[in-house]
Amino acid sequence: MQKSPDNPMLLFAQEAPEVANAFDALIQSIVASKGLDTKTKQLLYIALKAAEGDQVAVGWHSAMAKAAGAKKAEVVDAILLTLTVRGIRGVASCLPTALKAFETE
Repeated sequence: MQKSPDNPMLLFAQEAPEVANAFDALIQSIVASKGLDTKTKQLLYIALKAAEGDQVAVGWHSAMAKAAGAKKAEVVDAILLTLTVRGIRGVASCLPTALKAFETE
């Protein structure tokens, strides 16, 4: 199997399959929890990852949020919330990535 630096999760699974499987099980248990709906969870992930400046994760979660029914304005607001926590970093680095999920809208 070829390594893919473009997909860090695939690389993670290739290099540490047991740990990656355990991590995936943790993620699946969070996804299955009933406290928040899928769209809200994805918007939270977007805000958290944007606060970290994680463009790759913001791109993935923006596409998942859109699939769960999120509107472009909701994703933008999730990223704008990071201004009071981390300053302009998340907005400047992640907003363009997030908006790519809505280019075909």
